[in-house]
Amino acid sequence: MSRIRLLPPQLINQIAAGEVVERPASVVKELVENSLDAGADRIEVSVEGGGIRLIRVRDNGAGIARDELPLAVARHATSKIATLEDLLQVRTLGFRGEALPSIASVARLDLASRPGGEACGWRLVVHPSGETDAPVPIAHPPGTTVTVADLFHNVPARRKFLRSERTEFGHIRRFLERLALSRFDVGFVLTHERREIFKFQAVAAEARREERVAAILGREFMDQSLRIEFSTEGMRLWGWVGLPAIARRQADRQHWFINGRAVRDKLLSHALRNAYRDVLPGDRQPAALLYLEIDPAQVDVNAHPAKLEVRFRDARMVRDFISQSLYRALGKSRPAADMPKSFPPRPAVSRPPAGGRHGKGAVNESLALYEALHEDDLPRQARREGGQAHQPAEAVTAAPLGYAVAHLHGIYILAEAENGLVIVDAHAAHERILYEKLKRQMEEGAVVRQPLLLPLTMQVSAREAELVSRHQELLSGLGLELESVGPEAVVIRALPALLARADAERLARDVIAELDQCEDASEIQASVRERLATCACHRAVRAGQRLGREEMNALLRELERTDRGGQCNHGRPTWVRLDFQTLDNFFLRGR
Repeated sequence: MSRIRLLPPQLINQIAAGEVVERPASVVKELVENSLDAGADRIEVSVEGGGIRLIRVRDNGAGIARDELPLAVARHATSKIATLEDLLQVRTLGFRGEALPSIASVARLDLASRPGGEACGWRLVVHPSGETDAPVPIAHPPGTTVTVADLFHNVPARRKFLRSERTEFGHIRRFLERLALSRFDVGFVLTHERREIFKFQAVAAEARREERVAAILGREFMDQSLRIEFSTEGMRLWGWVGLPAIARRQADRQHWFINGRAVRDKLLSHALRNAYRDVLPGDRQPAALLYLEIDPAQVDVNAHPAKLEVRFRDARMVRDFISQSLYRALGKSRPAADMPKSFPPRPAVSRPPAGGRHGKGAVNESLALYEALHEDDLPRQARREGGQAHQPAEAVTAAPLGYAVAHLHGIYILAEAENGLVIVDAHAAHERILYEKLKRQMEEGAVVRQPLLLPLTMQVSAREAELVSRHQELLSGLGLELESVGPEAVVIRALPALLARADAERLARDVIAELDQCEDASEIQASVRERLATCACHRAVRAGQRLGREEMNALLRELERTDRGGQCNHGRPTWVRLDFQTLDNFFLRGR
């Protein structure tokens, strides 16, 4: 080991650059965030060679005074914080005072600026050694221009790790697009090799915001997303969440902003995924563009050198607020939400022909559970009397999903709606209805239980018996009546009615295993919900089973009133609509 010695300033800056400057996009990030902190509402970014040869960022912000230009390229010099209290509640995107000197240590830096009200601008050139000459006057509009050339020219080993110019430019473009999503009040222009790539004007109106989102994330996202906004004490959550139909296997369409700062945070991702727990399978990731506004004192943005990760003072509170808010929003996604809400009365549908496949048999047996669950909810005309249904015309009500005209291949319900044709997957729709009904019973503490004809005793470990005793009340609320009758024995006395035909011992052992793995009641309930979702899938109307018209209409009416009725428990759509314009296009009508 050599003797301890102080490092030269240039090497210190280059070490700092290793944390701040990873690639050309890192340079763009630091410079553009400085522009935003300076109050700019128009930012132009020009790039050559993927940002390796040249990056130029010009803004119309507050500008830098002549005597402050040398300080701007000095380490740990900043106008954004002055005390520890400022550091604990950061309100700006940058604050460390390391960006410009770190960039200058690995590239050629030219800084020009003119504060508002000054007669001229001033230019400062930083030499490779880190030294600077005195600022010189130049003609310059109000604002600041920073030019960075030959990135890593003096650190060839770092330059070798850069990708192709096309790849590096792709990182720059994606960063600026994300930034454009965070600041609708700012106009952005990006050019590459003197060719304009995009130009976004500053916008304020909601419709214009949606235009920018659609331009960046795609029209599909806007067409298949819900606009949300929720507030609680000290927090506001707003933005757009995608419907399950556009979920992907990757989380690449999840964009989070905290107080205008783009972040990647596991807590936020888990909260978002939890909100979709009833409508997405475990291998799918939702799409979302979400903005969280929170008291800066409640979030630490100084947890990562690039400020991409954050820490919350009360992480549980933030997680619950996000998860519960989005869960409620998705629960309101129903067929009636985006279809006409009223239709003119129409005559009662005719009864199915005698001798048809509708009647007593497998279909009636499969729907017995459905009718039992919904006896109080079904329209009066949909209840069967002696195997047939009576539907007086005066009882017909508004029907966003229309009225059934056929059951295609025993799978799809074709319904005539006022503005076109609605196609419903009967199995997926029935599955969602059953699950939401039972889940509602659980939440209200009114789960229907089915006592076993003969209580079943099973042998367990001492720890498992203790878990049953500790959570007996919770299990009872879920419709599962278990009782510890010894140090290593448990008696099963009742199951939820929907699970009455399940293997009682296997179900009980699975639930006890979940008790051992889950930390609190909410996790236990979530695990049981997954099991109930599977049960609802098994008990729903199966493909190939013919339904009568009255049964189909009863299913449609119930689906209209069901939370999350647009998707089954696995995230697949339960219905689609073909409006008259779409149908006319199929047949070239009007051309």
